[in-house]
Amino acid sequence: MARTGALLCPSCRKLISADERKCPYCGTPHPGLFGLTPALQRLFGARMDLVPGIVGACIVLYALSLVLDLGAVSSARGPFAFLAPSSMSLYRLGMTGGIAGHAGRSWTTLTAIYLHADVLHILFNMLWIRQLGPDAQAIFGRARFFVLFTLTGVAGFVLSNLVGGRPSVGASGAIFGLMGAMLAYGRRDRSTWGEMMSRQMLQWAAILLVFGFLGRGVNNWAHMGGLASGFLLGKWLPAERERREGRGTQFVALALALCTLAGFVVSLVRPMMANVPF
Repeated sequence: MARTGALLCPSCRKLISADERKCPYCGTPHPGLFGLTPALQRLFGARMDLVPGIVGACIVLYALSLVLDLGAVSSARGPFAFLAPSSMSLYRLGMTGGIAGHAGRSWTTLTAIYLHADVLHILFNMLWIRQLGPDAQAIFGRARFFVLFTLTGVAGFVLSNLVGGRPSVGASGAIFGLMGAMLAYGRRDRSTWGEMMSRQMLQWAAILLVFGFLGRGVNNWAHMGGLASGFLLGKWLPAERERREGRGTQFVALALALCTLAGFVVSLVRPMMANVPF
């Protein structure tokens, strides 16, 4: 951790010494945060794009879920079972709902966001993340985008676990959360661009919800929970042009990332029974 050199104050964004006890311009105490502020600024800085990182994490975990039970993948039959991880491997990595809920594995509402049930599932979700992520980052900032993505994904799974409790994985609740947040921001922006964006988000969300109710095996409660929580957060969270992200927001984002990582570690070191139902 760097405690020498220069950095941007997380509050006023002016260049100061990394070892300042207080920003000489705005008075923020310990702006270098004992060496952590430069790392946070690199992680959530304006040049850092978190979307490829999220997509990459989902792809790596999908591949790992296949490797954990190759026998089940090779023996699967039917169009919906093509390259589908087994329920055992998904539970080992952190699928939520079902017996995970009964076992008190609450952290799975974080880990399940990055897991997917088959190749079409992950392809569809990654395309939507690539579609929505860059605009959401540009509007809210990198750290707020990650907070939105994570909290709305968790909210969707919490709702679905409370209502139905069936086993579930996927980033679609978080995707609906991004739609809800951008819908709310577009409505409060009151510009022509904001109106067009809010209309587009509303149309996409409505179409996807209809397809969800017509399809089989779709966690519509997670979709609705993600959309509603995203809309509420979008009404409250400031946009990057309204107020730049501060150190507190970056710490929340970092804490959520570390909690998610810890959830995967705990899921793997505390495996559940084999042959559980999906």
